[in-house]
Amino acid sequence: MKLAPNYDVSLYQLALSSAASPQAIPISPATLLSVVRSLIDVLIEQQIAVTMWVKLPPGAIWYEEIQRYHSSVNVAHTIYTCRSSPRSSGFTSPASGWETPLPPDIPVQLVPSQHLQREYFFLVLSPQFSAVILAHRPPKKLRTKKIKTKSREGVKGKITASLQVITAFDGRVIQPVLEGMKQVIQPDLFPKVEADLQIPKVPEPIETLHLASRILAQQLQHQDEICRHTIIERITKIQRQKQELLTNLQLKDEYLSHLCQELRTPLTHMKTALSLLNSPNIKPPQRQRYLQMINSQCDQQNSLINGLLNLVQLDSSVEGTRLEPVRLSDIVPGVVSTYQPLAQEKGIMLAYILPSDLPPVSCVSTWLQQILINLLHNSIKFTPNGGEVRVRSRIQGDYVQLELRDTGIGIAEAEIPKIFQGFYRVRPLPIEDPGGAGLGLTMVQQLLLRCGGSISVKSKLGEGSTFTVLLPIAGE
Repeated sequence: MKLAPNYDVSLYQLALSSAASPQAIPISPATLLSVVRSLIDVLIEQQIAVTMWVKLPPGAIWYEEIQRYHSSVNVAHTIYTCRSSPRSSGFTSPASGWETPLPPDIPVQLVPSQHLQREYFFLVLSPQFSAVILAHRPPKKLRTKKIKTKSREGVKGKITASLQVITAFDGRVIQPVLEGMKQVIQPDLFPKVEADLQIPKVPEPIETLHLASRILAQQLQHQDEICRHTIIERITKIQRQKQELLTNLQLKDEYLSHLCQELRTPLTHMKTALSLLNSPNIKPPQRQRYLQMINSQCDQQNSLINGLLNLVQLDSSVEGTRLEPVRLSDIVPGVVSTYQPLAQEKGIMLAYILPSDLPPVSCVSTWLQQILINLLHNSIKFTPNGGEVRVRSRIQGDYVQLELRDTGIGIAEAEIPKIFQGFYRVRPLPIEDPGGAGLGLTMVQQLLLRCGGSISVKSKLGEGSTFTVLLPIAGE
């Protein structure tokens, strides 16, 4: 007699309420995969012909195990792949994702039960051996239990147990599950499958115990492999972190060495000038020159300290800063207008071109402002009187390109790779400028790296320089 479909049945609850009353164990999906893999290993090793009913989590890795069994045994077998919520009028094979299932799958549509949507099962029926693995996926708010793990090497960890799992070899547990399967299979669509929903003749207990022991041994082997793999990954991660720390320490040592040298040089010049000022035979022109030297070195010292403070503030402020959509039209005109008086004083033509359809870029408005200020300041500083500085922008693929072109003194080809290094200053400097800290371009590069951008330079001595900035277009 065919049963009417039951839309409220739960195979997991049927197994729990069976006469044998198995215990549910909280495990992770990775451990569930290991259990399924262990059972399939034994089926392949013993060349056991089975009728298999499967409803597993989404993902090809699960059904690769079913395919492994199919391709490794030389005995007749049947595999039913089940689903409870079809996405379309046709059945989609879980293994392939195609409308027509690949062999050896026989697709079976279950009733659209809310319980079944949260349940997975792996049911094996054979005259030699029968087993069932049932998994229930509780709602997220109930997944509070965490499994503490410790390997033989002493490495501790925690794995979130997102599944409640029952594994049974007892016919008293399997039989209620089969009766439930008969109620959740659409009888009109699949009238011939009921013959395969029967427990074969119960094997001898010794044989069942032997195969269960083999499954346990395979499971322990898989768990050992998982632990070893986890340990190797952790050791590799620790070694990588150690190397990164050593590299950072080396860079900081080099940075500190450069900083000490930069601080020592102006102090030496000032001390020399002060000792010469104490000479009784010094003439007024010489005194004035030494006083100007002290003033110039103080300015350079102040510039260096301010540059270092800006870098420190940059490192502390970028942590946790969220990128935002920023339009160049909100930044470029304001910065250019700020530098117009300085450009006019030197007789430099300063202009910008921004297309009206430029999309916003992914950055921070203050960062973009600082990038433009540093680049524009350098272009004007190294452009002689009567020159030109132009800013323009355009779309280039997934980026917005911001270009600053000047007709300045240019940069020697050998110096171009060095200009983004800390404390590096291009020589020769303009006569009217004592020189900065050499940290402006370093800050520009760091800010661009933080927002996924980049900067490149093309220059030729006596013909000017072109700085090209690429900023990623902000996502929708």
